[in-house]
Amino acid sequence: MPNFIFTRDIGIVINDHILLNRPAKVVRFRESLIMKYIFYNHPYFKEYQNKIIELADDEHQYFMSDEEEEAHQITLEGGDVMVVNKHHVVIGRSERTSYKAVNKVIKTLFDLNLVRKVSVIKIPKKRDFMHIDTIFTQVKRNVWVLFGALSRQNKYYEKQDFIKDSTQPGYDDTHRPQIIQFHKGRTNQPVHFEYLEDLLDDISQNDCQSEAPTRFIYSGNAEFPFGLREQWTDSCNVLALREGVVIGYDRNNKTAEAFQKEGFEIIEAPALIQQFERGERKPESVRDVLILLPSAELSRARGGSHCMSMPLWREELE
Repeated sequence: MPNFIFTRDIGIVINDHILLNRPAKVVRFRESLIMKYIFYNHPYFKEYQNKIIELADDEHQYFMSDEEEEAHQITLEGGDVMVVNKHHVVIGRSERTSYKAVNKVIKTLFDLNLVRKVSVIKIPKKRDFMHIDTIFTQVKRNVWVLFGALSRQNKYYEKQDFIKDSTQPGYDDTHRPQIIQFHKGRTNQPVHFEYLEDLLDDISQNDCQSEAPTRFIYSGNAEFPFGLREQWTDSCNVLALREGVVIGYDRNNKTAEAFQKEGFEIIEAPALIQQFERGERKPESVRDVLILLPSAELSRARGGSHCMSMPLWREELE
């Protein structure tokens, strides 16, 4: 059966357009095919028929050898696309999203005048990371949860200057993220960020108009081996229902401690629902809280609450 648990990956809404995914793994092809059929045929999406973006294969792909074809694959999954605001999209170059696909998306978004900025984050092509939303997600306009091993505080990964094609000489997949930002109209003058924290701080301050300093919550409370262990069970893959109200997994105890240190209430989902049902609390009154879901089976599938959502429209931050 098609796996429709992780819906983030199978359809990407950018403002008033729908970007169809191109899965990297054969097991997810059926999901993609079904969602394409829904987008083109369901009455709900009738007004978007001229706003569906498909990424075409390389026109010379059928004349290539197997090795060349692999290097020119067009693959894209929604876990590697983050809509920061209506003017700025962040794209991951990961195990599941190819170099060629990233370039096609940037050109398409600029040609359609959908966004003004696209930031590209190249992360190691390993299943440990899979998508960029497994290494960071946004909690509030000035708060992010982040995997410490790919951050400023970790010295293991070597610095590289810019995103590279895996077919280029000297390509190395063990270094820390390479981060480059393109602006519409001046793509030949990209902006480089040395660390993830630098990019996320720039987003918080300039795109989200934060009036407070940017703060980072690290996976596993930045303690060894909990940072690595809890990143594997999606401690960084949280879903913000609204600013400061996020859903995560109950097994990531050290990450929950890190949230608590930053002033967040920690509560399990059943307990919160009971408070609503007894009238002790109203949903609109909930602020700065990490809601924990049972995760024994879900976390085995390598996806968190962010992966299990699929935003169709977004409200502007007030």
